[in-house]
Amino acid sequence: MASIKYTTKGIFEQDFKTTFRGYDPDEVNDFLDEIMKDYDAYDAIIKELKGEIARLKALSANASRPTVEVDESSTLRTERGSSVTNFDILRRLNRLEKEVFGKQIAQD
Repeated sequence: MASIKYTTKGIFEQDFKTTFRGYDPDEVNDFLDEIMKDYDAYDAIIKELKGEIARLKALSANASRPTVEVDESSTLRTERGSSVTNFDILRRLNRLEKEVFGKQIAQD
C-alpha cells in the first residue's frame, strides 16, 4: 500500500522560494488550499470506508456463527424419519390412496 507523503498541515505550512520570475504566491496558495480540501475529503471517505469495513466484518463474523433454534416438532420428525420401516411407508401410502381414490372406490 502506498504511504501518504503529504498531510493537510504539511501542505499548508509549505513555503516556496520566490524568484524574480516565479509564480504568483497568491495563485499557488489558492491552488494548495483546494488540494488541502481534497485531502480532507479523501481522509473523511477513507475513515468512513474503514468504519464500513469493520462493521461488515463484524456482521459477517456474526452471520457465520450457526444460530441454534430448536423446533421440537421438526426434531421429532427427523428422529422418526430415520427409523421409518417399510410398514410405515405402506401405511402412509394406503392413507394417501384412500384420500385420493376413496371416492372412486366408494362409487364403484
